[in-house]
Amino acid sequence: MNVDRILLTNDDGVDAVGLRAMYEALSDEYEVTVVAPTADRSSIGRALSHEVDVAEHELGYAVEGTPVDCVIAGLGTLVPDADAVVAGCNKGANLGEYVLGRSGTVSAAVEATFFDVPAIATSLYVPGGDDWWARELDPGRFDHATSATRFLVDHGIDAGVFDRAEYLNVNAPPADGEQASMRATRPSTWYGMGAERNGDGEVVFHDPIWDRMTPEDVPDPVGTDRRAVVDGEVSVSALTAPHSVASDAALGGLVDVYGTENPV
Repeated sequence: MNVDRILLTNDDGVDAVGLRAMYEALSDEYEVTVVAPTADRSSIGRALSHEVDVAEHELGYAVEGTPVDCVIAGLGTLVPDADAVVAGCNKGANLGEYVLGRSGTVSAAVEATFFDVPAIATSLYVPGGDDWWARELDPGRFDHATSATRFLVDHGIDAGVFDRAEYLNVNAPPADGEQASMRATRPSTWYGMGAERNGDGEVVFHDPIWDRMTPEDVPDPVGTDRRAVVDGEVSVSALTAPHSVASDAALGGLVDVYGTENPV
């Protein structure tokens, strides 16, 4: 299979710096059509609309909807002959198992897999603690992320990467002028979310990982996605999208006695 046409989407919005940087990195070799939300729809997961308004954009289409809406609209009718989907580059890392389901960027890639289209979700790790989202980034800061994605688009299918993986989750550190190495990783299993009542009738959530994103403090071992980006490497995780079924003898035995008088 050859990649000729790419559907490019994101969750930061059609005018985001990272999406433009990715477009520039891919469009000299591939026919790239953007189908992206009109505004920031970050952390929305696989939220789906019933119908969406679509407007033409200089890079393709702007959709009044979610990243998943964009993929379905794109592969379903706007760009039905796309050979691959790229989601990104997102401003902000999408690292660890607990983040994958809530990320709009990753969810766009997951949705593409149900169309049997190979997909890559790409995100930029932005150092800076809890205020990383407020930082303004020049397009050049996305260079590690975009060059890694271009490399994977160029070579991933021929190398057989997608023979077993449905999509790739890529996270890159900000570019600093030197070439970053690439590491095949697995998503971190570390989970630190917590909640507390603030006394005003609200419950406040806390994600302490952003205070531990340094080589000295990160809780993850080498081989995980979070450790890789903190160490200045491009992380690539080859992942599957459909839920796998766990063989469970205990459940099978319970099903067999369902409806009996004394199941236990």
